[in-house]
Amino acid sequence: MSQFALHTRLKRVTYRSKEWWSELLSMLRKAYGSALRCSKRDRFDAAHLPSARAARSTYFEAIKKAKRDHWSSFPALATPQSVSTAKKLAVGRPPPHFPALLGASTPPELNQALLDHCFPREPARFPDTIQLRFRECLPLSPDEVGRALAHSSPTSAPGPDMTPNSVWKRVHRVPPHLIQDLVTPLVTYGSHPLTLKRADGIMLDKPGKPCYDSPSSFRVIV
Repeated sequence: MSQFALHTRLKRVTYRSKEWWSELLSMLRKAYGSALRCSKRDRFDAAHLPSARAARSTYFEAIKKAKRDHWSSFPALATPQSVSTAKKLAVGRPPPHFPALLGASTPPELNQALLDHCFPREPARFPDTIQLRFRECLPLSPDEVGRALAHSSPTSAPGPDMTPNSVWKRVHRVPPHLIQDLVTPLVTYGSHPLTLKRADGIMLDKPGKPCYDSPSSFRVIV
């Protein structure tokens, strides 16, 4: 053993350390890396692909089994320190507190200040009592509705109506004319109902700001 190894401090075990790791996983990781490098080096030779896929499957299945075995035996060997560590791993770090904006400290005041900044109110306008039809506007077709739905992600968060895009896609496949009949009058008369102007928003802080006491230091995602 070299002098450097004798005087090198051992790694301090923290709650981030993988207690379920073993020598078998190290061997499987090396085998998977070797098979992956061979498949990348000889990418035109399909003979290495099955071995790389098999090594990958074996490696990740062994990780799942090691984690499952470790945490299943964890309660029997639990100590006050390990219970605290398990709580930190399960709960995670506490979320940062939302800063107080200038002139707003309570949650309703913060909400109103951010809404006024991101969505300034327009002057009140009297609604038209008679909706005029756009003669140049052609009626929508089921193909146009299908293309619009195809560009929407089925896993995106739903709006206030709690109806995801996957439901609308299934509705369009069963009676294709339903959504077309609902949307065509709105396009024909240029109407945008208030119910379609509501959305759920989440405020995110802009990185690199010197302080976060102003609404301009945040942005909204809908």
